[in-house]
Amino acid sequence: MAPARILVIDDEPGIRDLLLDALSPAGFDVVVSEDATRAYQQMQHRRFDLVIADVNMPRVTGFDLLRKLRAGANQTPFLFLTARTDRADIAEGFQLGADDYVTKPFSIDEILLRVQAILRRTGAATEPHGYECGLLTMDLDRHEVSVGGETVDLSPTEFKLLRFLLQHKDKVVPKEQLLTAIWGRDFATNAAVVDTYISYLRKKIHVNGFTGVQTVRGIGFRISPES
Repeated sequence: MAPARILVIDDEPGIRDLLLDALSPAGFDVVVSEDATRAYQQMQHRRFDLVIADVNMPRVTGFDLLRKLRAGANQTPFLFLTARTDRADIAEGFQLGADDYVTKPFSIDEILLRVQAILRRTGAATEPHGYECGLLTMDLDRHEVSVGGETVDLSPTEFKLLRFLLQHKDKVVPKEQLLTAIWGRDFATNAAVVDTYISYLRKKIHVNGFTGVQTVRGIGFRISPES
C-alpha cells in the first residue's frame, strides 16, 4: 500500500519546512507549494489524500482555493492552518467543506494526530506494517530489519533512512529530499552526511546476497530487489 500523499500549502518557508520535516519521517509522501494558485495546478495532475493549507495567503487565500475545489466537485480532505481565532472565520472554513482546523502556533504532535484522524475517517492510504525488498524485510511494528532471515541492528537514523528509501522503492530519491526528510538540514552544506549514512547502511544490510541500495550518479539513491 502506498503512503498517503499530502499537499502542504503555505507562503511561509519556515512553516513549509517544519511540516515537511515532521510528516515525511512519519511515513507520508509530502509535496509542498508556496501559493494556492500553483497548488491548484498541482492538484489537476496529481491525486492527494489530504491538503494542509494556510488560510491567509497573498492573492488567493486558502478559503478561495477550497471554494474553487469544492465547486469543481473535488472532495480532497482539507486541513486549515490559521492565526485567526475568530469563531466566524472558523465556521466559514467548515461551511466551505474543511475537515479540520488548527490554529497557529501549533505543535507537531497535534498536527500528526489531526492528520492521522482525517486519514482514518476518509479511508485514505496509510503506511503498511512493513516493507519487503527482495531478501530484505522491515517490520514497523517490531522496529526490526532482517536480510535473508538474519536480523540487522540499525541505529535510529539508519532505520529512518532505510524506511524512507523503502517507501520509494524502485524510485530514485534525490540527496536533497533525503536530507530534508531525515535530517531537515540545508542541502548545500550537509550533502556529505547522506553519503556517510548510506555507507553505514550498506555495510549492515548488504549481506546474505542482498545489494539493493544503488547510487544514481549525480542525483541520489534507489533501493531495489535487483542490484
